[in-house]
Amino acid sequence: TDGNDIYVARQLVKERIQSARESMPPGVSPVIGPISTGLGEIYLWTVETEEGAKKADGKPYTPTDLREIQDWIIKPQLRNVPGVTEINSIGGYTKEFQIAPDPAKLLAHGLTMTDLVTALERNNANVGAGYIEKRGEQYLIRAPGQVKSVEDIGNVILGNAGGIPLRVSDVAEVGIGQELRTGAATDNGREVVLGTVFMLIGENSRTVSQAVDKKMQEINRTLPAGVKAVTVYDRTVLVDKAIATVKKNLFEGAVLVVAILFLFLGNIRAAIITATVIPLSMLFTFTGMVNQKVSANLMSLGALDFGIIIDGAVVIVENCVRRLAHAQEKHGRALTRSERFHEVFAASQEARRPLLFGQLIIMIVYLPIFALTGVEGKLFHPMAFTVVIALLGAMILSITFIPAAVALFIGNKVAEKENRLMLWAKRGYAPLLSRAMNAKPLVITTAVVAVVLSGLLATRLGTEFVPSLSEGDFAIQALRIPGTSLTQSVEMQKQLERTLKDKFPEIERVFARTGTAEIASDPMPPNISDGYIMLKPESEWPKPKRTRPELLAAVQEEVEKLPGNNY
Repeated sequence: TDGNDIYVARQLVKERIQSARESMPPGVSPVIGPISTGLGEIYLWTVETEEGAKKADGKPYTPTDLREIQDWIIKPQLRNVPGVTEINSIGGYTKEFQIAPDPAKLLAHGLTMTDLVTALERNNANVGAGYIEKRGEQYLIRAPGQVKSVEDIGNVILGNAGGIPLRVSDVAEVGIGQELRTGAATDNGREVVLGTVFMLIGENSRTVSQAVDKKMQEINRTLPAGVKAVTVYDRTVLVDKAIATVKKNLFEGAVLVVAILFLFLGNIRAAIITATVIPLSMLFTFTGMVNQKVSANLMSLGALDFGIIIDGAVVIVENCVRRLAHAQEKHGRALTRSERFHEVFAASQEARRPLLFGQLIIMIVYLPIFALTGVEGKLFHPMAFTVVIALLGAMILSITFIPAAVALFIGNKVAEKENRLMLWAKRGYAPLLSRAMNAKPLVITTAVVAVVLSGLLATRLGTEFVPSLSEGDFAIQALRIPGTSLTQSVEMQKQLERTLKDKFPEIERVFARTGTAEIASDPMPPNISDGYIMLKPESEWPKPKRTRPELLAAVQEEVEKLPGNNY
């Protein structure tokens, strides 16, 4: 649960697993998963070959070769990247040395399967032989005895027959084979090897994925000719999109609020002083976020309303301008500095109490959000925290910085006047207000009926508490008949991917995982494929351009035509 030390919890789990091993069937060995979360898959890539690529011996690359490159070249290097806890692999075949004994030959030489296994175990180990001292130096002695090739395995001695050594190759066939796999990966209708980076829990996904991508570029330069690792998903893209959206919303909101201030206050200096609350309150907010380790994202910053933030400052500024204008008119001259300070202080005192109570009421509205727990709490706590901190900063600025700025920078000539926009608004509003006051029963009845109808309508609306996040791309899960083999499922997935690529030019790439990967963080049977449809930038979509919902509907309609799949 939240607040617990993940490493202490894992240690306790390991102790329980260790005590449970004795009661488990032979050959069953439970392993604890990587220190990651359900959102820890931050970077995915495929290992594939270029058209016509061949190995040094002139043979084309096989899925086994690609998996070997993944496991022995790419994986070890990426595991050393800070913030990476594990690398998962799926697809291709794990290389194995396989020995197929001939029962008749074993029986003819009086050997059993146990004799064969024992001989292989005894002849596949490095042995330490202590050390020797020579001329004051100590040398360690080691006898390397691990087999390195098919020939080494075939030459392992089992015994002798009439003084002639009996080798493994005499009673069995030795060769290179493939492990029975539980999962496969496809990309654009062909089989590939797919790798996944698991991020260490608590790390910054953008920082880690950028480091992984940089390392991947270095690795690509060291891969055999014709082999390449192609990035198919990078969490940095999503994070950068979210950051761009936050920047755009905050900038547009600030510009809109400042424009409204200039239009309605009618005093350029007063508007500028009021607008300075926006960057200063944001600085206050960011300081609190850094102190409390709250990240800047759509949820934490998306709910900030600059209109509410400057509300208190507008009240203070307008009251100060009103009192300064009246005092100047009373004295018939420009006010001295001490007189300005006196009037501003009195104006601030008048508006301070309603200002504080009004902003406190707004802050109290957000307090119940802090009572949320679980996923809802993780989603909405940052939002409530940033809004409350921003309002608190704006409230402090409204009763400290704003009065001081008005007293110092408002200027010597202050006039309380309404601009043309306000005069025009009043001319249109006054007759409507007069008519409404003369027809009170009708207005009240209309308002009550509207509220009741709105309440009835609200009962028929659907509700959604957790907001939806659109990354631009979308996923597709294909379900086949239970019992479908992995090979058949892969062929059906290839057909699905080729169909989507041929029919929809908006799609850049379709890749999928079928079955269970090496690390079973998301175990699936062979009849299920998790597919990912990566779209091109909308600027590259053909015309007439479809909307994303229209494209999704067209994809659903097309895949329904393929037999044997459910989605």
